Amino acid sequence: MLPFINQILYLQVASSDEEEAALEFKARIADSTDDELLIEVPILEGTGRLKRLFLGDELSAYFLTQEGVKSYFNTHVLGFKDDIVRLVRIRKPEPESITKIQRRHFLRVSAELEIAIQLSGNIRFIGVTDDVGGGGISFMTDAKWPIAQGTLLDCWLLVPYRNGSVDHAQFKAEVVRVSTLDNGKHQVMAKFAKILDSERQRIIRFCFERQLDYRKR
Repeated sequence: MLPFINQILYLQVASSDEEEAALEFKARIADSTDDELLIEVPILEGTGRLKRLFLGDELSAYFLTQEGVKSYFNTHVLGFKDDIVRLVRIRKPEPESITKIQRRHFLRVSAELEIAIQLSGNIRFIGVTDDVGGGGISFMTDAKWPIAQGTLLDCWLLVPYRNGSVDHAQFKAEVVRVSTLDNGKHQVMAKFAKILDSERQRIIRFCFERQLDYRKR
């Protein structure tokens, strides 16, 4: 079941500010097309505060069915439309992507990207990602590096786009888990501990482009 016109969406917005990312906004669906939902500017309930959204912002959303069941999906901002009021264009979810299980994690995609890492003591090395997303990364590296749960990493991620351009995203990450693979290498899973919104958006843009590539196969 897809959300429909005049239904209320409840939204959380990807942000490097944990308090901001935890806030829940609501917005009415004003219109719909085959691929998009057009929503009013989200508002923070109880305060009247409007949430300004930007192109590419990643959203975690849910709506209530007639039975009162919460239906969750991930989406992102496609652009804006000036009507009687300003509307925000977001990607309409595929029916099969809607779940009854809450999804707070940002979109993640499989990707082998080069990542430069610096540890305390000025230890530097190169790794290759296994997957990346708006909330964190997973990468492969040699077992000789002193990485354990809770280790803080300074990272520079190489981010290629479909148009052939290449960007870099810089951030600090905290190691969540380290696993030893059959080949002796370590797989390191880390969440972003400190990242600018502009840096996160570069990664999110890559993720959505990669997801679109998967859908076209």
